[in-house]
Amino acid sequence: MKYFFLFLSAFVFGQQTKNIDFTSVVAHLQLNTVEKSISGKVDYAFTVLKPVDTLKIDAQNMQISVIELNHNKVAFVNSGKQLLIVYPFQKGKNQISFEYKATPKQTLYFTGSEKENDLQIWTQGQGKYTSHWFPSFDDVNEKVVFNLEISFNSNYQVISSGVLKQKNNIDNRTIWTYQMDKPMSSYLLMLGIGRFDKKTILSKSKVPLELYFEPKDSSQFEPTYRYSKRIFDFLEKEIGVKYPWKVYKQVPVRDFLYAGMENTSATLFATRYVVDSIGYVDRNYTNVDAHELAHQWFGDLVTASSGKHHWLQEGFATYYALLAEKSIYGEDYFYAKMYESIQQIKFASRTDTISILSDKASSLTYYQKGAWALFVLHQEIGDRKFKKLIKNYLKKYAFKNVSTDDFLAEVRKVSDFDTDSFTKEWLESTVINTPKVNNLLSKNKITKLMLEVNKRKSEPLASKKGFFKMILMSDAHYSLKEMVINQLRNENFEAKKDLLELALDSNNLQLRQAVAYNLPKIPEEFRTSYESLLDDDSYQTQEIALLYLWRNFPNKRLEYLEKSKKWMGFNDFNLRTLWLSLVLMTPEYQCDREAITTELIAYSSEKYEATTRQNALENLLGFKIINDAVLTNLVKATTHHMWQFSKFGRDTIRTLLKNQEYRTAFIRILPNLSEKEQFQLNRLLN
Repeated sequence: MKYFFLFLSAFVFGQQTKNIDFTSVVAHLQLNTVEKSISGKVDYAFTVLKPVDTLKIDAQNMQISVIELNHNKVAFVNSGKQLLIVYPFQKGKNQISFEYKATPKQTLYFTGSEKENDLQIWTQGQGKYTSHWFPSFDDVNEKVVFNLEISFNSNYQVISSGVLKQKNNIDNRTIWTYQMDKPMSSYLLMLGIGRFDKKTILSKSKVPLELYFEPKDSSQFEPTYRYSKRIFDFLEKEIGVKYPWKVYKQVPVRDFLYAGMENTSATLFATRYVVDSIGYVDRNYTNVDAHELAHQWFGDLVTASSGKHHWLQEGFATYYALLAEKSIYGEDYFYAKMYESIQQIKFASRTDTISILSDKASSLTYYQKGAWALFVLHQEIGDRKFKKLIKNYLKKYAFKNVSTDDFLAEVRKVSDFDTDSFTKEWLESTVINTPKVNNLLSKNKITKLMLEVNKRKSEPLASKKGFFKMILMSDAHYSLKEMVINQLRNENFEAKKDLLELALDSNNLQLRQAVAYNLPKIPEEFRTSYESLLDDDSYQTQEIALLYLWRNFPNKRLEYLEKSKKWMGFNDFNLRTLWLSLVLMTPEYQCDREAITTELIAYSSEKYEATTRQNALENLLGFKIINDAVLTNLVKATTHHMWQFSKFGRDTIRTLLKNQEYRTAFIRILPNLSEKEQFQLNRLLN
């Protein structure tokens, strides 16, 4: 019988929204930080649109009990993936309630610990994964009004989708009640829990912007959120439709899987974007901030009906983020970014034959090519019609799902633009119309010159040196000058020396950084000039300059190490881990080498975020500083929830296992590992 229900469920999957409309849910949730589990009572209201005999709620690997349909107990099947109710449902309103418990292997993440007072819990339901931690709907076309009550330790902040209606304190716990008043797809539901402070500012339209931060990062609040209000005010005006929710929250969380995620009314983003005023130069939150906010309209308010139309979310968010950055950094910056992205798209198109209208398209296609398609449309029909189009589109499909055809139909209502040709050229083909693209880019002086610089890349330096010098001496945007410096990488030093000096004399941090990266071999005659990079207000520049100088001038190593001994860098300690590694590779440097080794190994431990751990491990392995503690921390990487870090761990162990000495060491540490770590290491050993 169970297999019959599974077959039936698969059959009705695409049909349920036509027969049943889930309208709202109220849930009372608790989290167990020891078990890393979540449990609660869930009450769904739904309307049967047509008589049907099966109801489905997605519930991955959940224990489900005490099910009542309209206050009467009812039989159910828990397939391990879905909760199924087989019942002769008739047209009308209904209610279903049940209790559940889940210990998810994905989508609900616990980092840190309550014991250390650094616990964080957060969700990531992108696509269709919320059903791993909350019984919900993998079908994005099922939109529900979510209302959550969450009980948790009173020392922590609990953040969720919607407006915080009340907080009730009971002993050492607080019940946080969040309510939505408009429907959304399940993948946009979120939880974020941690020891956060927050500052609330009002947008021009009086929407509360709640900006969260960890207390230790209070001094980094301003550079992190420098343009958040400005971006919000710009997008609301540019899009022409009022922000669709009642509050907007932004929360940085540790070891987040992506740059950011546009949960309805509450963006989670990676702590790598929590920066001080120096870190802002190389790694600021501005683009991610604008991108995730734009999704509140394009994705959250209006949601693509399937993966085939995913560009309607990512392409729009990418384009509007660039428009927001244009309002901050200027038109030259905007066009330079458009130039950069089309070069990436053209390069990828040599092997990528999957068009934008596919659920298998690449991120580059959905994001960057989607943004370019909108840029082309914007330019072709003009600003006034484009804004009218966007306003009509959002208002017509608010809180609904859309396809590309729906969007193009709105284009035709405001313009006689040839949507058929547009579809073939930008949405169905992977071939780029270079003459048309170049014509659009040539409207801007900087990108017109970028096209010229690119055109002359195969010429000998002597024939274009005057042209390059003119660019470097001009007040042109740094992106154009960077392009010039990048073309010099393989040129003879004497031939390019005066151009490099011009770049350094510009005092532009980005341009000077380009010089740092493009000169791994530093001639003695250029040493003093290159050393000035160590004083730049850029952690990225300082990192590469310190490494290259240390490599090139052994007799100056003590001086470089002494100068940089108090450097820490970004919040992933990039400068500190590099310094520790270089000290250990410099025998003549006087220090407590055991303490230095201990500190570097500590950065590779579970106490730190994945980016810090990987930086430390790469340095330890690169400089052959390998002992049992290092190998143990490497094995621990394989169990991390960030796939990039766990892959790094697995790939590195595979390489080390080719050496019998390291294989023996891994076998030696095996008994001291956790069960999960032993499983991963045994797989690699075998």
